[in-house]
Amino acid sequence: MPEGEAPPRSVLFACTHNAIRSPMAAALTRLRFGPLLRVDSVGVRPGEWVDPLAVLVMDEQGADISRHHPKGLEAFEEDPEGPFDLIVTLSPEAHHRALDLIPLLGKAAEYWPTFDPSLAEGSREQRLEEYRMVRQGLDRRIAARFPRPSTG
Repeated sequence: MPEGEAPPRSVLFACTHNAIRSPMAAALTRLRFGPLLRVDSVGVRPGEWVDPLAVLVMDEQGADISRHHPKGLEAFEEDPEGPFDLIVTLSPEAHHRALDLIPLLGKAAEYWPTFDPSLAEGSREQRLEEYRMVRQGLDRRIAARFPRPSTG
């Protein structure tokens, strides 16, 4: 976080289908902050369901995303809570679209290039390892960008 900048109170994670990367990032952020931070996720072209391998690797971290229903950017265009402080985009397509929606959907956007693990090939275990690497990368990035609030 840039020096002197207040931490965001609300973060929207955006990717292409809202089926892997953005739900994972939102769940990891919720694990870290609970109700202290408004967090959600969207996709530019939302899929129909959350990816089962994403569900599995997030369950390994204690986060249940099995009931996640992918949604598109329009879900927040008239949000009564107002725009998010920050939109974190995880795919080029999501970043370009998010920039078009500032300030309607968010006050600012950051691009965190993140590999789409659904493109991985190999055995089930090899593919799961790619999902785990994405999860770990997102977790490191979240920890670095959003420090925990001090408790005293």
